[in-house]
Amino acid sequence: MSADRHTADHVLEVAGLTVDLERGGANVVSDIAFTLAPGEILGLIGESGSGKTTVGSALLGHARQGTAITGGRIIVDGADLLSLDAKELRRQRGRVVSYVPQDPRASLNPAMRLGAQLHETLAVHGATNREERLERIRQVLEEVKLPGDDRFLKRYPHELSGGQQQRVVLAQSFLCRPKVVVLDEPTTGLDVTTQAHVLRTVRELCRSHRTAAVYVSHDLAVVADLADRIAVMYSGRLVEVGPAAAVTWKAAHPYSRALLDVVPDPHRRREIRTIRGRVAALHERPAGCVFADRCDFVEPECRRQAVDLVQIGDGHTALCRRTEALPPPVTTDDESAPSAEAADGTGEGYLSVRGLSASYKGHEVLHGVDLTVPRGIVMALVGESGSGKTTLARCLGGLHDEAIGDILVEGRQLGFGARKRTTADRRAIQYIFQNASEALNPRRTVGRSIEQPLRVLGDVDGVISDRVASLLADVALGADSAGKYPSQLSGGERQRVTIARALATAPSILICDEITSALDVSVQSAILLLLKRLCADSGLTMLFVTHNLAVVRAIADRVVVLNDGRIVEEGPVARVLERPQDPYTQQLLGDTPSLVHA
Repeated sequence: MSADRHTADHVLEVAGLTVDLERGGANVVSDIAFTLAPGEILGLIGESGSGKTTVGSALLGHARQGTAITGGRIIVDGADLLSLDAKELRRQRGRVVSYVPQDPRASLNPAMRLGAQLHETLAVHGATNREERLERIRQVLEEVKLPGDDRFLKRYPHELSGGQQQRVVLAQSFLCRPKVVVLDEPTTGLDVTTQAHVLRTVRELCRSHRTAAVYVSHDLAVVADLADRIAVMYSGRLVEVGPAAAVTWKAAHPYSRALLDVVPDPHRRREIRTIRGRVAALHERPAGCVFADRCDFVEPECRRQAVDLVQIGDGHTALCRRTEALPPPVTTDDESAPSAEAADGTGEGYLSVRGLSASYKGHEVLHGVDLTVPRGIVMALVGESGSGKTTLARCLGGLHDEAIGDILVEGRQLGFGARKRTTADRRAIQYIFQNASEALNPRRTVGRSIEQPLRVLGDVDGVISDRVASLLADVALGADSAGKYPSQLSGGERQRVTIARALATAPSILICDEITSALDVSVQSAILLLLKRLCADSGLTMLFVTHNLAVVRAIADRVVVLNDGRIVEEGPVARVLERPQDPYTQQLLGDTPSLVHA
């Protein structure tokens, strides 16, 4: 894709950027081109494997192990970073172009106090006067809405919340007043309120410092409200670039349209859609259009010939020969409304919680919670980090025993902690964790991981390998997956394996703890569709823990909103999200990204 017209106002110019594998020479990304003006924010969007993080890293003159930047220019404030030697390039990083990672723990040294780390950042780039450094540190901390007093600067990273850690990293990245900052999915995994605070901070910092930003993300709803322009990546190419409003409302490339279609909407229950197929591996990329194998509008010519750039409007381009074939966007509401019993809560009280209080090391975090869950519905537990939703879920799943109160299933009392429950009770309630990579043993094959609950809980009926193959089929994975290790699977495939493992004991209650929060929106929609089908087919009762009200709208029948360890609102999803009564619920809804309000 050719570069935008260069003007003196551009602080960043990328032209012909190409990153290849060191062995084999296959393109990881190719012909990347765009420009940014001071204070302008570009949202770089795409699924995992699209190349967006590779581009973000390349903007610092960095290529991950096994790859190399083989062509192009990256001009920041008049200097081409790719022409600098290693020593000079290190000087430019942090001073001229800085980086904010997805996980703030990757930037913060756990053994150093915050003040020492911020002082070090300035000292490395030539700020020798300690008093001047301290003044600058306090100024930037104030800009990111954090205290700059000595007490705060003496704290360690582990003493901060995730949102506070991310704001410290933002402050660190702006300390040296860089011309360009690269933000690599900095809000993934944060609750919606913390995410909203971080996004507002990014916007304010870019405007006040006149710093151009490249915001890497998989979530169009997040980027649409933040960015001035959006660039959509697929298989190492920029397939569409344009003003944020144009790409959001008049997407010209089938891939951009598909990404928009899978974004859930907190304001109405949309039909859950998925993008068929997967991003092709480097050695499988087609010669013609890179999206041809997944496109609903493909023609034979698309596969045979390279695609030319099409001008859609002012500053709006797409790498597609079928732009005129795309119909106007259509949003289909989900007709599968919950039953009347599920909606009004009059169904049988299958799972009941009475007076549940829970503590961690003597500090009470749940306060007298009462809850009734009818059989066969999806009940969402919603709240910010620290609201108590995961503690409630862990109590129900037998993973937390510092609690008092009653948990009953069909009137039968359950103990707190797995050791106080019968084998039948443990089979009946299964828990799926947020991070599939940490939940699966990297040294066990997928088949062995799925077998484990069958062997431990003594629920083996017939040949285990047949049961494993059946469970893999239930979650839309092939039988050959049983012989693979977690590292050989994508993030979405790993999460499907954890679902299969949870289903191994044929549970009646499934607890899902933030299982889609770190996934691409396309993978998220596929997982939500899978869970919805499993519930319909087997009559599962599901508790779905999340901070995302858009996801709640897509999958849940009822919702419970927790704040500070107490239930502040409960009811049918449609009623709670359309007419929220509690100010806390109203705040959560207002902070949830939505394309409708972008």
